[in-house]
Amino acid sequence: MSSPPAGIESRVAAVRHFNRFYTRKIGVLQENLLSSALSLTEVRVLYELGHERQTATRGASALATALGIDGGYLSRILGAFERRGMIRRKPSPHDRRRSSLALSARGARTLARLEARSRAEVETMLRGIDAGEQRRLVDAMRDIERLLGESQRPAPLLLRAPEPGDIGWVVHRHGALYAREYGYDARFEALVAEIAGAFVRDFDPRCERCWIAERGGQVVGSVFLVRKSARVAKLRLLLVEPSARGLGLGTQLVDECVRFARRAGYRKMVLWTQSELLAARKIYQRSGFRLVASDPHHSFGRDLVAETWELQL
Repeated sequence: MSSPPAGIESRVAAVRHFNRFYTRKIGVLQENLLSSALSLTEVRVLYELGHERQTATRGASALATALGIDGGYLSRILGAFERRGMIRRKPSPHDRRRSSLALSARGARTLARLEARSRAEVETMLRGIDAGEQRRLVDAMRDIERLLGESQRPAPLLLRAPEPGDIGWVVHRHGALYAREYGYDARFEALVAEIAGAFVRDFDPRCERCWIAERGGQVVGSVFLVRKSARVAKLRLLLVEPSARGLGLGTQLVDECVRFARRAGYRKMVLWTQSELLAARKIYQRSGFRLVASDPHHSFGRDLVAETWELQL
């Protein structure tokens, strides 16, 4: 039998040391995850059902394959979730002999609470590291995924707070994309600059947010939630890059706004858009917004129909 490559034992020891360190750091060794009554595997199942719609619609076997867990173990977890009213089953659109899976309203609320706790824990972990070191850490994590065989999987979507340069990106990409796809002139870019500038100048972290979407280290989208009044929030500047369309990012960005608006105590959300922005309108409809007003106007070098949409929270 050939001897192991020189230095392999020390590298194995280093990897094992890192594994022990990181599992302690993120609390995986706790009996329950994120101070909840759920195990790590149960939280992974909830996340998959909440975010990977294609897997969920194909049923339990596809879910077990995606998560890499035993089918019998998964069946027990799903049974427990069903008894707690956290999931619902319905005949699969792909095979009537099977059931597709989805989170119930209770399950969705549970997942939202867990994700909020997870984000808060990671934010706390990162808070003691400056921005440059945070980027080095994230880049190193991406390298680990790539080197350990994750390069064939699509890069995950990451939503984060804006960093220096991001607001300029929002203005630039709105101007460039809307000119190319809809023929809007420079006055539209000027309007976006005014909205973005006012957000930075008057930002109130208690009741306002901006999310920047990243994929593979590249910025691919944005959305803003701003205060219109004490009870009303306004969704603004939703943008998804062409390279990230079809991945559910637009819905994810709007859902983040809705969740934050509810936590912040708003009673209603409003938004202003144009009737020709068909993809955005579908996202708003799926998220529960309803059209309440239409107004023909001439702006940005075009004859347009402005629309106001509302969502009761």
